[in-house]
Amino acid sequence: MMNRRNFLSFAGSALALSVIPMNLSAEDYRKSRPTVWEAHTIDDATKAMYGLKTPILSDKVKIKVPKINSSGGAVPVKFETSLDAKTIALFQDANPESAVAVYDVNIYDMKKYEVKIKMGASGTIMVLVEATDGKIYMAKVTTEVAAGGCEG
Repeated sequence: MMNRRNFLSFAGSALALSVIPMNLSAEDYRKSRPTVWEAHTIDDATKAMYGLKTPILSDKVKIKVPKINSSGGAVPVKFETSLDAKTIALFQDANPESAVAVYDVNIYDMKKYEVKIKMGASGTIMVLVEATDGKIYMAKVTTEVAAGGCEG
């Protein structure tokens, strides 16, 4: 016999599981698109990732990075989008390889990220969002690094 407390516990658990997206797969872009990770410029990396689509500068993609960083060992990068997106990619031009990360997302995901990246010198950081409409949207900022972070 099920009492009220057990029933509510069971119903709450079932409800919590029902709102979790069932598509929990991810693509390994290092295997499926290795040229993205080998590219030495942001342009080459974006072409390897998204083809010849021209990114559109958008206020729906936001990126925040300190203007000056005392060390390139851990540059804080915050980025987000309000677009319905398929992928969100982070690139920089201060290191030998430009790609930093690519995230697969869906409509249920919160598209707000905070990461720390290494930068060997001052440079540009760019976020590209592949929207569900098939277009590529972007935001970019430049940042200064007082001491490089890629020496070790």
